[in-house]
Amino acid sequence: MGGLLTDSNHPGHCFYMTMLQSAPISGDITIAIGANLPRESGETAAGTCLWAVDRLACLPGLSMVAVSRWYESAPVPPSDQPPYVNGVVRLSGQADPAWLLARLHEIEAAAGRRRTVANAARPLDLDIITMGDLVRASPDPVVPHPRATGRAFVLLPLRDVMPDWRDPVTGRGIDAFLPGIAGQDIAPMAAGAD
Repeated sequence: MGGLLTDSNHPGHCFYMTMLQSAPISGDITIAIGANLPRESGETAAGTCLWAVDRLACLPGLSMVAVSRWYESAPVPPSDQPPYVNGVVRLSGQADPAWLLARLHEIEAAAGRRRTVANAARPLDLDIITMGDLVRASPDPVVPHPRATGRAFVLLPLRDVMPDWRDPVTGRGIDAFLPGIAGQDIAPMAAGAD
C-alpha cells in the first residue's frame, strides 16, 4: 500500500507512492466534499473544499470529470454548528473501495480533521457516494453512501455532475428523491464566494 506524499520543493503539489489495489471498480465515482470550519492554516471552509478538489485530482488511476457548484447548507442533523460548504466531484477510472477510502482519510487528516464524535464540525469531510453500479453493505466503505439520497447537500450537487444518475440500490433517479429533501436549508453559493 502507499499514501499521499507532499513535495516540499513544490508546495501544493502532490504525488502518490505505487499501491496495490485489489478488485478495482471501474466507472464513475462520486465523492461529496464538505467543510464548516477553517483550517489551522487559516483557509476558509470554501478554500479548503477547493484545496480538496486539487488533492482528489491527484489520485492515481482516476481523472477529474466534473465539479459541482458549491452550496451552503445547514448542518444535518440540526445543531448550532456553522453552515457547511458542500459540493460533489465526479471522477472516472479504477479504484478499490478500501484503497479510495484510505486516501480520502489521508486528505482529511492533511486538512486538519480529527475524528472525535459523530457529526462534529470539521475542516473537511470527504465521502464516497457512488462507485459505478457497486452495491456493498460491508466492509467499509458502504457503497452507495447509505444516507446520500436523503440529503440535499449531496443530491443537489450530485445532480450538477451526473443529472442522469440512478441509485444502484433502487434504480430511482435523482428527481425521485427530491420530495424527501424538501425543506432542508441549502442554497447555491455565489461564484467565487469564500
